[in-house]
Amino acid sequence: MAASSSFPFPSRHPVRTSFSVGAIVLIVFAFVPAIAVVVVSFTNLKGLPNLPVDWIGIENYARYFGPARRSDNINALTNTLVFATLATVFQIGIGLAVAILLNRPLKGRNFYRSIVFMPTVLGVTVTALIWSLMFNTSGGPIQSILNAFGTESAFFGDDNIALYLVVFCQVWMQLGVTVIIFLSGLQAIPSDLYEVAGIDGANSWQRFRYVTIPMLAPSITANVLLGIVNAMQSYQLTYVLTGQSNKATQLLSLQVYEQAFGNAQGRQMPGATQGYAAAISMIQFVLVGAITFATLWYLRRREAKL
Repeated sequence: MAASSSFPFPSRHPVRTSFSVGAIVLIVFAFVPAIAVVVVSFTNLKGLPNLPVDWIGIENYARYFGPARRSDNINALTNTLVFATLATVFQIGIGLAVAILLNRPLKGRNFYRSIVFMPTVLGVTVTALIWSLMFNTSGGPIQSILNAFGTESAFFGDDNIALYLVVFCQVWMQLGVTVIIFLSGLQAIPSDLYEVAGIDGANSWQRFRYVTIPMLAPSITANVLLGIVNAMQSYQLTYVLTGQSNKATQLLSLQVYEQAFGNAQGRQMPGATQGYAAAISMIQFVLVGAITFATLWYLRRREAKL
């Protein structure tokens, strides 16, 4: 009886222990840094030893929204919104088309799926270096092709197309994740639905519009949210591709990096402090959160109507 009465207790301890460890890890690596950024945003922390750190209230935020830097900040905000919108739209459109193609019984389908997912595995830095070489103005493959037609381009040095080239690289890098999510959604659609639609006389477009899209609504929502968040937080890709502070490709995330650590040449930005960088990151956090929740609310309503 004693052995049987004590049986339930050992099984409970691992659950409590694992929960405690998970909670501690979450607090240490997520909540504590987040709270630290909030606190630092109200100080003049410069990140250098032996320098006093003073509490300056909302001065960093007032400075960001003040007239002195308004033009640069509006430019960075506009670039960020354009970048996130274009990257997400093209990821969804191209990703859905590729997923539908790879969902068909093609010969070597698994190989093609691996090829599509490979850019995601390579990582941001490798992706940026690959496309830096491809778009190199001194003998790069794409420049050589343009030269064969009697033209040339500055690519990332051209303010008119630099941001769009970064969008292209972002889409190329993130496309694999988008395709995988769509593929999982497509494979979960019962084939009976297409058979019933065919019996009712639905053509290919009608089956896509009234069967595929409604059934893919959760996958579309997931991909849109991932696309927005990844694009809004992206800085490393643009930083490596452009190699300098470029007004045409300046993003909020790049502002945070440059204000905290200096520009691509290692020079500290005028008046830069890590406290000011933390304030910009908080503004970015609020913006990303607002856009994410608004998008989620809209897409959930669309799912209910489909």
